[in-house]
Parts: sequence; structure tokens; C-alpha cells
Amino acid sequence: MASTPHTNITDKVALITGAARRIGAETAQQLHANGVKLVLHYRTSREPAQALQEKLNAIRKDSVILIQADLLDTYKLPAVIKEAASAWGKLDILINNASSFYPTPIGSVTDNQWEDLMGTNLKAPFFLAQAATPHLRSTQGCIVNIADIHAERPLKQYSVYSMAKAGLVMLTKSLACELGPDIRVNAVAPGAILWPENEMDDITKQRIVSRTYLKRQGDPTNIAHAVLFLVRDAMYTTGHILNVDGGRSLNT
Repeated sequence: MASTPHTNITDKVALITGAARRIGAETAQQLHANGVKLVLHYRTSREPAQALQEKLNAIRKDSVILIQADLLDTYKLPAVIKEAASAWGKLDILINNASSFYPTPIGSVTDNQWEDLMGTNLKAPFFLAQAATPHLRSTQGCIVNIADIHAERPLKQYSVYSMAKAGLVMLTKSLACELGPDIRVNAVAPGAILWPENEMDDITKQRIVSRTYLKRQGDPTNIAHAVLFLVRDAMYTTGHILNVDGGRSLNT
């Protein structure tokens, strides 16, 4: 049987939120390597964002621009989309990657923590998608949300984060219903890919890895490849949550 050729995504335009570092930066590089023009959002990570922009523009001139914004300022999100779509006159892809992640043990949760975790992981993706809909509809584009396996399996002491990511999973499915047939909406749910930036002891890391069936940690490239698949190859897929977790979600 002949293999299905990849969809040509050269000169497509993608907005990636939280793109300066980690999974966002790796996703940017994967899409760029496939000819995509990039609008890279950052909030405070200006230097790594500029370094990534310079690196990618050296490979392909005038192919990457930056947007700085605090995604918790909901009223500014339409302007973010407008600027992204104005860069090359269109918007084909929205990658909702920006995320806050930290523990919120019951009894200690503050209103600010709730607003931050719900805002970055759920509210901002919704309002960005809403603002982007007219542009994505005109290009028959797509949205990819970066969810988490803990949307289905809550992580102890991270209740607010887990709830926010559960909401993002439902957002993905709801938008797939609302925006079809013009716009595909899918999500990637990472497992043990990157450790939290706050300290985590080696025993905890080993315990997490041991609960995967591949018995090893993944890396950001695995997530970037999954995003590329959903953007480029999954033309008959919408409302799907693609777990990239080494089989962790199978383990009770």
C-alpha cells in the first residue's frame, strides 16, 4: 500500500504561545524545519526568545517574529492574534503551549494561584482560540493544545493545575465540535517529558519513570513530533487527545 504523502505546510503561519523555552522552543524548531513561518509568544523570557528568533532567522531569513504579552490580560488577547495574523497576512496554526505549573496543596491555595493556573492553562487558550477563529476558518487551519496526562489522572498536591488541564481537554473537544468542519482542534498530553523547574529529588524521578511501560523519560522532541503530526498529517483527526507518555496512562 502506498504511503500517504505529508501535507505541504511550507509558508503556513503558526502562533506558538510560551515559545521561548522547553517544549515551546522545540516545537518551534520542528515546525520551522518544515517550512512554517513563526510568531513566537513570550511573557518574560525575552533573551531566550530573541536567541531562538535569531537562530531560526539565520536559517531562513525573515521567517520568525516575536510577540510579548501577559496572557492573563484577557482583553489584550485579540490584539495578540491580530498582530500574529498581520505579520504575513494570515494565520494557519495556533499552538496553545504556555502554561503555569506548581503545587497547590489543599489548605494553602490562594485566589491568585487559582487565577494564574486557570488563566494560563484554560482561560487564555479559550480566548486566543476565539479571537483566532475567523483567521483559522479562512485558511482551514488548526489548533493544537498542550494538555497533560494529569488531566485524566490528577497529580497529588497539584489539584488546581490538574483541573485546569482537564478543562483544556474538554475545551479541545468542545472546540472541535464548534469549529468543524473548517478548523481541526486536537491536543497533545505529555507525560514524563521534562522535570519541574523547581527541585525534584532523584527518587521521585525514578518512581515516575518506573510507572511508564517504556521505562524511560521522554524529551521535548517527542512532543514536538506529535504536534507536527497533528498539524501536518492528521487531516481526518479532530477532538483527539494524543498521549505521549511512554505508556504511563495505561498504568493504574
